[in-house]
Amino acid sequence: MGKIYSLHDAIAKYVSDGDFIAFGGFTTNRKPFAAVHEILRQGKKDFIVQTGPAGHDVDMLIGEGRVKAFINCYIANSGCTNVCRRFRKAYEQGKLLMEDYSQDVLMLQLHAASLGLPFLPVKLMIGSGLETEWGITKEQRQKIDKLPDDKFVTIENPFKKGDKVLACPVPEIDTAIIHVQYASPDGTCRIIGDEFHDVDIAVAAKKTIVTCEQIISDEQIRRDPTLNSIPGFCVDAVVLAPFGAHPSQCYSLYDYDKAYYKAYDVASKTEEDFKTFVDEWVYGVKDHEEYINKLGASRLAKLQVIPGLGYAVDMTKEG
Repeated sequence: MGKIYSLHDAIAKYVSDGDFIAFGGFTTNRKPFAAVHEILRQGKKDFIVQTGPAGHDVDMLIGEGRVKAFINCYIANSGCTNVCRRFRKAYEQGKLLMEDYSQDVLMLQLHAASLGLPFLPVKLMIGSGLETEWGITKEQRQKIDKLPDDKFVTIENPFKKGDKVLACPVPEIDTAIIHVQYASPDGTCRIIGDEFHDVDIAVAAKKTIVTCEQIISDEQIRRDPTLNSIPGFCVDAVVLAPFGAHPSQCYSLYDYDKAYYKAYDVASKTEEDFKTFVDEWVYGVKDHEEYINKLGASRLAKLQVIPGLGYAVDMTKEG
């Protein structure tokens, strides 16, 4: 019906080895973990990842050696550590190419991609180490087709002589993967709360996969189009994946799983413990449904947000 796929089939059809991928969400908020787990299970690899502020969704891909180059501003296991551990280890060991832009420039690059701009002129980063230092050398860039040849090119403002600006590359995104609260069979998406960069990457990408908490009818989602965020023509696959953002939070529905984040943070300290963790929570379950069953109804129920507060809390306790 429409664009509805199983998670397995959506990843199998629309994610290819070597893709330039962008993920939606923000560190611990609405990250598409169910899709990332399925990418890992299917053995997809050699990605170039450029996305908004990342969390341990990307850290797992890096830890499993699936990312060839990472373009970002930061990647954190927020609330546990300021820098994701598998990312840090891979970079320190020279196993990962990484280019660093300021957060504002990175988000503007993704927006420029949605506008179809050839490059992004900015004054941001001028005078900082981000202007003088390159994470990926020009020689390394020339060996990877989907990486731009330069981090940026310094040019003169054509409307103001002597005024320097940085012309930054605009990403050419193969696949965007986003988790939303609601979607319809025709691909229309409704995001509750902050949209982050999700609309931009959905518009910019050649292929867009959306996982969602609920699928609602095309007729219902059209009744109030002012609530909708992403038009159906931008979306290739809609996947029903309740708790598909777990362990991150999904605004208005459930909070982040603090215990899970702490467990991952501890496990990611060493290669051996990290492997044990992903073997249990990713490869040890056949699909997202089995993952949810492993978590258990009681655990997930405790994550449900309290109306009026917006986060999960035990209201039976005084004080």
